[in-house]
Amino acid sequence: MLIVQKYGGTSVGDLERIEAVCNRVIESVKQGHKLVVVVSAMSGVTNELIDYANFFSKTPNGKDMDMLLSSGERVTSALLSIALNEKGFEAISFSGQKAGIITDSVFTKARIKFIDTNAIKKELKQGKIVVVAGFQGVSEQGDVTTLGRGGSDLSAVAIAGALKADLCEIYTDVDGIYTTDPRIEPKARKLDRISYEEMLELASLGAKVLQNRSVELAKKLNVNLVTRSSFNNNEGTIITKENGMEQALVSGIALDKNQARITLRKIKDKPGIAAEIFSTLADENINVDMIIQNVGVDGTTNLGFTIPENELEQAKLAMQKILGSEAIIESDRAVVKVSVVGVGMKSHSGVAATAFKTLADEGINIEMISTSEIKISVIVKEKYGELAVRALHEAYGLDKE
Repeated sequence: MLIVQKYGGTSVGDLERIEAVCNRVIESVKQGHKLVVVVSAMSGVTNELIDYANFFSKTPNGKDMDMLLSSGERVTSALLSIALNEKGFEAISFSGQKAGIITDSVFTKARIKFIDTNAIKKELKQGKIVVVAGFQGVSEQGDVTTLGRGGSDLSAVAIAGALKADLCEIYTDVDGIYTTDPRIEPKARKLDRISYEEMLELASLGAKVLQNRSVELAKKLNVNLVTRSSFNNNEGTIITKENGMEQALVSGIALDKNQARITLRKIKDKPGIAAEIFSTLADENINVDMIIQNVGVDGTTNLGFTIPENELEQAKLAMQKILGSEAIIESDRAVVKVSVVGVGMKSHSGVAATAFKTLADEGINIEMISTSEIKISVIVKEKYGELAVRALHEAYGLDKE
């Protein structure tokens, strides 16, 4: 089989962990598999590089940041290749550019346009293990780019799809997908399998095992995906298509702490104002989540929305430019998003009612609500986030087999 394996930062956290990954890769090769291995930077390296940049500038140029941050993964790929060769298993390390990962030119969160697999295929044909630096690519103008946080997942899935690999294995420090974060709710259970749709919702709603764009791409390219731990040999969780069988009502509860709320008060209530606001945010590559607009009074209205907390200052500056001094811009970092996810919601009623009653019984006030066919998300005060997760996990019986 042709397998793409991806190892995250904790899996390659230090030299001993890289050696452990080396031994795991060798075991796969001994089983007769051809391997492409995608690696992240060693634990803490990316943050350290960001700190280095911030020593000189709080707003460094994105092009320079990508050149800087991409170095962490290249170090890991080279070290793993050296370790494999030393043990008698021929390997070669590739940067994202050498691996043929071509992206757009949006620095620090580029999107993959296509992958030229010729270089990888050439080395695989010669029996080599190809070790690719994840999280990075190159624009068509020749500039180094990075894919955003968790981008090594995206690199692995994209390469697996382009190569039509038999399997893509994502190795982290947890042994699969759980009904919720076990650090918040010790009764959380590991799932044997989960649909692309559910995993995409959980990943985009705060579950940190997989990057949401990687799940979206896996679904699009029909990549067979499994997530498991690099610290043990336990069976992982298979991420696949819905199998058509009766689905569990709810599969998981997610908590996203990287949330901030912006409320715009006394903005002019006129046609096109919402389009202007959200087009401006889109031009800044700021992702807007929940949106609430009140009925206009005296020619003005209030508009609230949530964004990633780390994009708050950028969003406030953008709003000040287009709204001027008349509008009032308020912000709140002390909020979190709690989400209930499950494809079984499609055919069951009362899921939302259970969520709202459960939170009310705990004295938790809901500030914003968003729903889709397979999810219910609410914004609550940060101090109630973990309590909400535990209460909902119990309410839907997720602690039971």
